[in-house]
Amino acid sequence: MCREMELPGYPLYRSLKVLEREERRLDEGERLEAVRGPLLSWFQANGRDLPWRQNPSPYQVWISEIMLQQTRVEAVKPYYKRFLEELPDVKALAQVEEEKLLKLWEGLGYYSRAKNLKAAAMVMMEEYGGQMPASYEALLKLPGIGSYTAGAISSIAFGIPVPAVDGNVLRVTARLQGSYEDISRPQTKKRLEALLKEHMEKREPGTFNQALIEVGALVCIPNGSPKCGECPLESVCLAKRNGLWEELPVKPSKKPRKIVELTVLVIRDGEKVALRKRPDTGLLASLYEFPNQEGRLALDTRAQAAAAAGVAESAVEAVTPLGEAKHIFSHVEWHMTGYEISMKGQIPGCFISADVRELEGRYPLPNAFMAYKKAFLKA
Repeated sequence: MCREMELPGYPLYRSLKVLEREERRLDEGERLEAVRGPLLSWFQANGRDLPWRQNPSPYQVWISEIMLQQTRVEAVKPYYKRFLEELPDVKALAQVEEEKLLKLWEGLGYYSRAKNLKAAAMVMMEEYGGQMPASYEALLKLPGIGSYTAGAISSIAFGIPVPAVDGNVLRVTARLQGSYEDISRPQTKKRLEALLKEHMEKREPGTFNQALIEVGALVCIPNGSPKCGECPLESVCLAKRNGLWEELPVKPSKKPRKIVELTVLVIRDGEKVALRKRPDTGLLASLYEFPNQEGRLALDTRAQAAAAAGVAESAVEAVTPLGEAKHIFSHVEWHMTGYEISMKGQIPGCFISADVRELEGRYPLPNAFMAYKKAFLKA
């Protein structure tokens, strides 16, 4: 067997593969050690040039990792740039008004992530002098930081040899090891974290973690056939050897999402539009929305529109259908029907009367209502 530790430089692995003898199979730890060199060499040649990799300060690593949770890389890029321009350090983040913070986050979804960023920044100001703690254990105690994010920050920004195990890493290692463990179980992740901590690359832990994640993002992909011919792990991957990639990783089927029917009202008075603020807890907490109500209403007349808006029929000038839209959350789907209700006078006092320019610059409106925001802006 050609072992990684017997070769002096990682670049050699661009032309060499680790071999495994038939008479003695590698155990899990040896299999991880065997791929370290090929993995780092592959990443050096194939890793994407991403903004947060150009200057991996602790703050920048933290912001990027939180933004990347359940969000595509390409979608994050403009948000990351704008966020750092507005909030360049822990102090600025700790002091920002929540409404401005949520506006910066508008469209990224999972808004509790943004609130936890501010909460963690406030702790850093109080307990760490406005700096991120250079400790995996201390990072874990901060709001919104779990084992993956703590591992990413620790390894990339501080060079601490701890793993960063996300869905990509769980999938890649399950296929590498030919493992039928359920990757959705916390025990599976915890066991893998312990195994990786013992056998991961210690000299370049941040690069090792990013490389393993990158293989999952670009090669050993979650949907569709993995690109095994491009994979630095191919020569010792048991899923490749035994044709198991369609079976691995093992995870339970997702439960069907709950379907919620909503009728959305875009109530207008010229350049003014009605908004209301959502509750401070629950789905889309503290964000703004167009008035809406559960159920699919047919607003074919001014009388029906007036009843839905809670105003007298004489206050309604016209009602116009805006069509249907759908928004998918992790556990629920909103199936929406929208109507524009043009008022003869002012926006009803029970709502916030917002100028169209404030929709762009002030009020954070979730993506769920973006189809109707666009309809309003075109009007």
